[in-house]
Amino acid sequence: MSSDNNKLATKGSIRLIEKIGKKIPDPIVIFIWFLALSFILTIFIGGLEFQTVSGSGEQVTHTIKNMGEAEHTRWLFDNALLKNWLAFGNGVLAVILVVMLGVGVAEQSGLLTAIIKKLGTHLKESYLAPALVFLGIMSSIATDAGYLVLIPLAGLLYAGLGKNPLIGMAAAFAGVSAGFSANLIPATPVDVIIGVNAQIFAEAQGVPFESRDGRALTPATMHYYFIFASTFLLVVLGAWVTKRFVAPRLEQMSYQLPEEIDLSDFAVSEKEQKGLKAAFWGLVIAIAIVVGLALGPLAPYVDESGRTITPYLNNVILLISMVFIIVGVAFGYATGKFRHLIDVVQAMVAQMNTMGYILVLTFFSYNFLGLLSYSGLGTYITYLGATFLENMGLQQFPILLIVGFIFTTALINIFVGGLTSKWMLLGPIFVPMLYQVNSQMTPDLVAAAYRVADSSTNIITPMMAYAGVILAFMRKYKPDLTFGDVIIMMMPYSIAFLLVWTTLLVAFFLFGIPLGF
Repeated sequence: MSSDNNKLATKGSIRLIEKIGKKIPDPIVIFIWFLALSFILTIFIGGLEFQTVSGSGEQVTHTIKNMGEAEHTRWLFDNALLKNWLAFGNGVLAVILVVMLGVGVAEQSGLLTAIIKKLGTHLKESYLAPALVFLGIMSSIATDAGYLVLIPLAGLLYAGLGKNPLIGMAAAFAGVSAGFSANLIPATPVDVIIGVNAQIFAEAQGVPFESRDGRALTPATMHYYFIFASTFLLVVLGAWVTKRFVAPRLEQMSYQLPEEIDLSDFAVSEKEQKGLKAAFWGLVIAIAIVVGLALGPLAPYVDESGRTITPYLNNVILLISMVFIIVGVAFGYATGKFRHLIDVVQAMVAQMNTMGYILVLTFFSYNFLGLLSYSGLGTYITYLGATFLENMGLQQFPILLIVGFIFTTALINIFVGGLTSKWMLLGPIFVPMLYQVNSQMTPDLVAAAYRVADSSTNIITPMMAYAGVILAFMRKYKPDLTFGDVIIMMMPYSIAFLLVWTTLLVAFFLFGIPLGF
């Protein structure tokens, strides 16, 4: 096939992806339909009995409840607001909101934006690509700062060097979006959403929330060792892809510099310099408070049953949120962004205003999950899936299970955007299913595989929330650029991240390295 034919085939595939993606409903609509269809399905198969094997090897008989019966319909209504939504999973929604409060203060104060500008404008050319990927990965704690500040800044930095701005924007985009699930900071919002819900999915069907060595998992930090190592791997890999594939191609592409573009737009102001100094001392104070709590009131102790309790780990989400708040407040007051306590409160409120979609999504998704658990339908779906995989003989090949789940999720991610919504859809099925097929497929391993898959294809899907924003930024330098061109530009990052990141996870599995603590 000629190169022209190859280009036509590629563009045709991209148009097909865009066409299919546009026809897929919003995740909230999907969960509304799932909730209604699951209710109706239980009416038809209510009373069906099936058997599964418990962790102790005993046969357990399950019976699917007919949700159309008055007793079970009342349960659905009685629990819709509290148990199945606000208190779902021992308050997972509250945990997510608390994390966002802490990150919100830091973001609304301007701290995260100032850090990105400070680091981005003080880099040597040889370190620019890896630094942009690294900053992009770290900015995932506050996605807006990464997408709205780092990516346009990356374009300006490369333009200032006389290079195609799209090179820097591609590297930054790869870090922000493809490296979304890596970080050096533990208990980020992503960690909380993935970890806490993984615990819920596991415990709902009797799967022990433990690692392969039988150690109890801490939801917010169960992947920390893995994402820590992933950060350095993706920085090196992203820089290599930029130098080897992306830069040579884009250096041959024409571009223009708009008259209104000015590097000083992204310079760190005197106020921000003052704020960063204050934030540093705020960080010192925050760390001192955390250490004091960990050695004092939240120090480990042995309870009456002889079990060691670690309160500081159990409250790591609150502690990290507190650090963000203290550092953000210090920056905000130093820059004049915050003058009174009400300004800090308003920063929290502003962040909560962005959570409306999450509230609506969780209402329908958590009620859907509640129905699956209560009716037994979820266990039945898991049973059918596990039986199918066992009949294929895959229980003897855990690595194939890992790789298969990663590539399946990566493909789905091209057509269905949203990390949280997909995890709510896939997690309840695959967490217990893969464990039943092979007990080495523990909840933390399945969740880590999901994170690898979901992040790696974010940059090549038109369904990603910021796809239009990124295209608009890039069109400042290349007005005729299409999202198909962006997909082709970002494809090397996506393929490299997916393959190498998957290999890293498999290595953790093969060598028995803990994913986190």
